[in-house]
Amino acid sequence: MSAFVAVAETGTISAAASQLMLSPSAVSLAISDLGVQLTPTGQAMLARARVLLQQPSEMEAESIDASGELSGPLSIGCYPTVGPTVLPPLLARFTDRYPAVTIRFHEATADELAIKLDSGELDTVIVYDLDIPPTWQSATLLTRHPALVVAHDHPLARETGPITLAEAAGEPMVLLDTAPSAAHAMRMCAAAGFTPTIAYRTANYETVRAFVGWGLGWTIMLQRPLPETYGGLGVVAHRLGDPVAEPVRLLIAWKKGALLSRATREFIRFAVDRYATDDADQRS
Repeated sequence: MSAFVAVAETGTISAAASQLMLSPSAVSLAISDLGVQLTPTGQAMLARARVLLQQPSEMEAESIDASGELSGPLSIGCYPTVGPTVLPPLLARFTDRYPAVTIRFHEATADELAIKLDSGELDTVIVYDLDIPPTWQSATLLTRHPALVVAHDHPLARETGPITLAEAAGEPMVLLDTAPSAAHAMRMCAAAGFTPTIAYRTANYETVRAFVGWGLGWTIMLQRPLPETYGGLGVVAHRLGDPVAEPVRLLIAWKKGALLSRATREFIRFAVDRYATDDADQRS
């Protein structure tokens, strides 16, 4: 099974043999019934094999620590906009409390995260509640309101309170071109009655902020951007109204029916509790 997963992930018998420190002939013999190019049966077995291989290592890691300290591997995925904002303080607090947990982090688009979570490469993901697969189970961490972001010297920057998205219709847009952010922004523009003129596209959250700060266009963001870009230029975020932009939940999600490790279960509980506490503090 280890040989099967290694060949599927590396793509060749020789690369898998090097990774497993075995001879190519030994690896070839081990996977001879499946073939190097995965058949439909092999593809179906791959996700299950990863889970089965992971479970013994998790059980061993948990049983070795007789003190009861939480340990073992944990693989977490998130959107690119969540990576520099929500995830760092969460991981810092979690690893401070559970230093024996080994965390692997992967930042990717919605499509890539879905593939990796469903295949068992990731244990849990932090994503927005936008077109998530029905095969996922989730819990809410917090709620974000979409905002129109403009340069600090833009005429709309001086407005107070919610503004109308259509007010920006005649100006160029800087699109955060990553799934599902791009589709969500385009749906919002359509609801406001216009198709935006997209001057620039980028999958990088910080690049979007910098372009907006330099006056190259406006954008829509769920994350509240820092008021100053790398170049020292300011940006301003305004909540949207008319039509009122629906809030979007930030979720922690995992695959339905998956056998979650102790570390994964605790991280999910820890994340939900942390943000529930933050919300209570903000309301008090």
